Amino acid sequence: MPAWGRRLWKMSTAMLLWEFAALFAVTSFLLFYGLVPIFGGDQLGLVGADEPRYAQISREMLAAHNEECGALHTMMMPSSLEPHALRAAMHCVLAGTITPVLNGQPWLEKPALYYWRTMGFFREFGVSDWSARLPSSTGAFLLVFLVFLHLRRFRPGGHLDAAIITASCVGILSFARGASTDMQLAAPFCIGMLGWYAWYETGKKLWLFDLYFFGAAATLAKGPVAPFFALCIILLFAGLRREWSLLRRTIWWPGVLLYLVMVLPWYIAVQYRNPTFYRLFFLEHNLERFATNRYQHHEPVWFYGVVVLIALMPWTVLAVRAMVDAVDVSIAEWKVRHNPQRYLGHTRAGDAFPEFLVLWALFPIVFFSFSGSKLPGYILPAIPPFCILAGDYLFRMRREGMARWLLAAHAALCGVLVLVVVLAPQHMEYGTLVPPPHWIAIGAGAALATMLAVWVIVRGGGVRLVASATLAPVLGSMIFLLGFHGVDLDLNYSARPLAREIQRVVPGVKVLAVEDVRRDIEYGLSFYRNEPLVNYDTDGVPAGEHVLVIKTTDAPRLDHWLSGRVYEPLFLYEWQGLQVYKVYPYKVASGK
Repeated sequence: MPAWGRRLWKMSTAMLLWEFAALFAVTSFLLFYGLVPIFGGDQLGLVGADEPRYAQISREMLAAHNEECGALHTMMMPSSLEPHALRAAMHCVLAGTITPVLNGQPWLEKPALYYWRTMGFFREFGVSDWSARLPSSTGAFLLVFLVFLHLRRFRPGGHLDAAIITASCVGILSFARGASTDMQLAAPFCIGMLGWYAWYETGKKLWLFDLYFFGAAATLAKGPVAPFFALCIILLFAGLRREWSLLRRTIWWPGVLLYLVMVLPWYIAVQYRNPTFYRLFFLEHNLERFATNRYQHHEPVWFYGVVVLIALMPWTVLAVRAMVDAVDVSIAEWKVRHNPQRYLGHTRAGDAFPEFLVLWALFPIVFFSFSGSKLPGYILPAIPPFCILAGDYLFRMRREGMARWLLAAHAALCGVLVLVVVLAPQHMEYGTLVPPPHWIAIGAGAALATMLAVWVIVRGGGVRLVASATLAPVLGSMIFLLGFHGVDLDLNYSARPLAREIQRVVPGVKVLAVEDVRRDIEYGLSFYRNEPLVNYDTDGVPAGEHVLVIKTTDAPRLDHWLSGRVYEPLFLYEWQGLQVYKVYPYKVASGK
């Protein structure tokens, strides 16, 4: 190799190592700060109904696994190659991993990938709320780095910006910190789609491994929506480009076999053990969830438009502008294919990647906009293509510079993000929509400073500094919200502090009952106490001694539930409007 070649190779290697180090540091902070105890602390307990419910299912599956393996006196690795040792080890591998269980009963709403991964993290780090979130944060971490590697291989230049935008947008950040199945679907699905396009561009069949392997993982995460989305996006792409042979050539028999080997065993096994699985999962929790509002998640048809704008913060303006540019390129590409003489001089003629990303980004949004049941996480797979388009757009803008209106709008959005984060603790503490005037002034000052800083940095250093200038307010917002106000978040949105206080005040009382509390409180208390709760409405009032959690506004109804019983208030949990009582046994109240 000539000397200039060696120098170029060393420079390229040094640049790659620097980019890897920078992306690793930024992504690690964004995804793990305030999440794991060694990195900013375990600041926020499980919130909502899904997080504690999924974590508890994983805990119960792990307990069943350990119990069965213990009864066999074996581990997942066989002690020898004897047939009986191999059979025992295989039984241990399958123990507790087939049927998801909640409070001892089958829970068949979702496939098992999240539960399996959480069981592994529970085994390694112990059962905790933060280890229940590691499947999502590690999945997002892998997604960010594979976006970086894919773009560096096929679209070098904007690869680092695209990866940083993916890691730092609100949608990815939020779901990467959630103990839920949404990121378990989105991360492998997106990696699989990038692999498919790599095959389309290179013709090398090995890239299809990503489509089938990660597609199988996504199917094990949330069901048939993953292959359905992939098929529809590829079908639309092939149709618009009139390359129908793509459908035939995408069928790679080693990949099909890999997909079936990964997916079918669990689906067959869970149906064999639970004959109602297909009806509950496929009909009720997939088809019926889409077609009706059975699960009370109805939203207007424009709901996901708003969700996307929020999920892309603080990159929304740039991502939308990049999408408009990509749509324009896609239309030009379509015209080139129909009239090549007229449009031959288009600057990006022959590049199908923008067209693919547009279809990938828009199809989930349009599809779920017609669903009878809408939740924000449904369109999470649509966020990465927006981020990739934004990163590529920033790279192409480096030569000509960013329009002033676009930079001003982006800087203003960064300021809005800071304003919301600064004022959020005031709403959490006092529950007021309008914070005190001095806090409004502080928030406005911080927002204005952020806007000016982003404007000055980018105007002075060029478009290449957009990502760095934007990361500063994102990182600062995370430190402010989690580092300084994590306790406030915990008190107002998690059941963890309430469970700890109940344990401190009445450590000897094992039975906990609730009456007309939110589902997140009910599931949260059940997880943190590791035992099912008694619900007055469905289970009746326990005859023995127990602790009761009830809404403060429902306290006058106690005489209805506890007529003739002795009870006393223990404490008021004012952050979430709850009152806790100790209810004495019926025999004490009746004098028997």
